[in-house]
Amino acid sequence: MLVKSPADTDTDLQVICLFRSDPANSLRGSLLEIDQKLGGLLTDIRKGNLFAGSLGETLLIIPKSGAIPARRLLIVGLGDLESFTPDREQLVGTIAFQESNRLGIAHPFFAPTVLDGGKTGIDTGDTAEQFMRGFLRAKAADDLLQSSGVSSKVVPIRLTFLAGAEHAQSTRSGLTKVLANAPSK
Repeated sequence: MLVKSPADTDTDLQVICLFRSDPANSLRGSLLEIDQKLGGLLTDIRKGNLFAGSLGETLLIIPKSGAIPARRLLIVGLGDLESFTPDREQLVGTIAFQESNRLGIAHPFFAPTVLDGGKTGIDTGDTAEQFMRGFLRAKAADDLLQSSGVSSKVVPIRLTFLAGAEHAQSTRSGLTKVLANAPSK
């Protein structure tokens, strides 16, 4: 886990999330910072409903050189803000693993951006736990396929989970809860 903004990560793939596009869902914190560094691109794709933010929807952006340090930015939709629960993050974790694998990314970075998307009252540890469950489940499925000889080598070997300083302890606890029970490989 790393306490850092996704707008500042030097990585081959930064994964963030956005809720369903709605004028009431304003960007805050790291999402606003990314949007500003991308020249308002997040705002533009949301206003034009080009990225609706539906649960599981994805959009891959290859930022212009110098805009943000990440060489690719994957946005994953979280669906409706009001009905959001941390269990949706299992799907996001699965998508993050599968897209990292498909793109050949060995070390993706993930920032849930749930709080920066406007959802309050959510325990970041629960969000982290659910994301990691989905990520590890997808990895286990690909490991099985590879060991059975019906898939290519599984690429992601490491993940960095980003959290804000005020939520670091809760996030770390959620990740530790899952990783303590994960099969070692």
